[in-house]
Amino acid sequence: MAAHRNPAPTVDAAILLPGDRVVLVRRANPPHGWALPGGFVDDGETLEAAAARESEEETGLAVTLLEQFHTYSDPARDPRRHTISTVFLASSAGEPRGGDDAAEAVAFPWDALPSPIVFDHREILADVRRYLLTGARRRP
Repeated sequence: MAAHRNPAPTVDAAILLPGDRVVLVRRANPPHGWALPGGFVDDGETLEAAAARESEEETGLAVTLLEQFHTYSDPARDPRRHTISTVFLASSAGEPRGGDDAAEAVAFPWDALPSPIVFDHREILADVRRYLLTGARRRP
């Protein structure tokens, strides 16, 4: 009989900085490219604590979580395995610097996002930007 497998819970943070910028990290591990700061939730950890921890580990920024934005669950969103990511909007001050498994962390203007953006993070960024501009939330 095959062992039952569940999707892994993850978190991502859209860290908003002054000057209408958002923080992305260049991944040191596959899949290579740019992504929102985030990662796997540790056993015994809340989603909020995981989002704050991953943000600080990967960007060096202490963040203030503003709100839980949306949960993304497409089984194909991560090529490594099925993950379910809860995305938070966050704010911070200062300039990011890469750390942990982020080779680099940069605050990009919304109209100058880098490429390639991995996972489903381009879609998430578009959803966040639309929300910030119009207040329209993504529909399930």
